[in-house]
This record gives sequence, structure tokens and C-alpha cells, in this order.
Amino acid sequence: MKESSAGKPAAKNTVRSTGADMIFNIVLYVLSAVMLIVIVYPLYFIVIASFSDPSAVTSGEVWFAPAGFTLDGYKALFAETRIWHSYFNTILYTVLGTLFGLAVCLSAAYALSRKDLVFRKPLMVFFIVPMFFSGGLIPTFLTVRQFGLYNNFWVMVIPFAVSIYHVIVARTFFESNIPEALWESARIDGCGNLRFFFQMVLPLSTAIIAVLALWTAVGHWNSYFNALIYLRNESLMPLQIILRNILITSQSQAAMGTGEAAQIALRTASLVKYGAIIISTAPIMCVYPFLQKYFSQGAMIGAVKG
Repeated sequence: MKESSAGKPAAKNTVRSTGADMIFNIVLYVLSAVMLIVIVYPLYFIVIASFSDPSAVTSGEVWFAPAGFTLDGYKALFAETRIWHSYFNTILYTVLGTLFGLAVCLSAAYALSRKDLVFRKPLMVFFIVPMFFSGGLIPTFLTVRQFGLYNNFWVMVIPFAVSIYHVIVARTFFESNIPEALWESARIDGCGNLRFFFQMVLPLSTAIIAVLALWTAVGHWNSYFNALIYLRNESLMPLQIILRNILITSQSQAAMGTGEAAQIALRTASLVKYGAIIISTAPIMCVYPFLQKYFSQGAMIGAVKG
């Protein structure tokens, strides 16, 4: 602690909270609590509804705890052996798709971040234009089929690995956080672009790698449209398509039934609906709290420069 000229300890600078500050903090905490409830409660309701009697859910008896506890929805889902194989397919698509997507996007982003890249600006325009104008579904479908990827395992990994938005975010990160002096000193020591990228750029880019890996993994885990268009073999289907088929089947059975059988089928279809939501989102819901900070980092990284 510093002493004043008179030999007495100098008083520390303290910031006093005014009444307006306290009111602002209270209002902020109340709004945050309301937003938390609005976001969390629907997720919680789906969980308890999946264990509740559908009639109790329909009549509004389910609020904070399951009513008429039952596991019939999960039993009906897990009785389908297709779910386990589709779960394995989704995990494979997510892991391989994330690794391949990172390899492609990070490589392209680093190349576009280099100021000495020949035709850098035209190449950047070449990357940006497809963000606004795509070829359409039919040309894409014909291209995929001509490359022999239709109804193929790799159609979920290779054709749609490049995300232009991810490339732009990573390029912005490299331009902002990898100093040019580091490249110049490495080049003096005989380091080439490839070695510099793997030994220096990537170790210094763990934040953006984590962000892009998380974005890519979530996209692959939730992806169903590509499988719906480009896959016909049920053994290659991801989890989301199988759950969709099971849900449609259960609802069709409920619609075609009569009497007590129809009521049982309708009850099972309702339970299957909630159970399918839980099964398909549980892994992401468990992982997200631990990786939430990377989402905010990714938003800040993309907002620093255009």
C-alpha cells in the first residue's frame, strides 16, 4: 500500500453504488430470470411430458412434475432396433463430417488470409457469391449423383463440407490474431507455408477451431434434409430420419385405428413424440453447457472485422 507525503496510508479509490445502480441491477436480474424461465421451462416440460400420461398433459395437469408416470413412449422407441444403428450412423457422420469440414474450411481460410496469395480478391468473391446465389436443389442432386455419391455413406460428409460463413470467420481470426511478424521470422528460419500452418497457426488458433468444430458438429447432428434427399438405404439413415419415420408410423396407426385400439395408439404416438425429441437432443443438451463459452467467443470473433 502506498503512503502519502504525511506518512499516512493513501486511501483506496472506491466506487460507491448509487440507488439508480441498485435499481438497474435488480431490473437486470429480474429480466435475466424471466428469460431463463422462458427458455428452460419448455425444455423441462418436454422432459416431464415424456414420462407423463398424455391425457394428463392434454388436460393441463402437468406443470412441474410428471403425472401418471409411464415409460411406454421410451419402450416403444427403444423396441425399434433401427434406432441404435441410426445413432451409430449419426455419430459417424458427426465425427467424420466435423473433421473433414474443419480440414477444408481452415485450410481455405488460412490461404485467403495470406496477403501474398495470388488472385486473393477474385478467389474471395468466388467464395462469397455462393452464399447469396446457389445452383438449386436439382443441379446439386444431379452433381451428387454424377460423382457416385447418391445413396452413399460419404454423401453426408464430403459434398457439403465447405461452409462459406465458417471460412470467413476463420479468415478474420487469422488476419486479426496471427501477426505478420511471426510469419516473417519463421520464413527467415526456413519455414514454409505448410509447416507454418501446422506448427504455428493451428496451435495459436484453438479458440476458432473449437468454435468451428462445435458449429459443424451441431449442424451434422441435426442434419436430416440431406439424408432425406440423397439417401434411400435405411441402413445409412441418421437418427433424425429414423425418429421421423417412427413418429409418422405411430401417428398413422393412431389415425387408422378405431375404438380402444385407437386410443392406445394415440396415447403411444403422443409419448413417442416427446421421447423422440429427448433422444435426438439429449447429447447436444448435455454438451452445450460445457461449450457455451465458445459460442459467445465465435460471435465476437465474427464481429471484430468484416
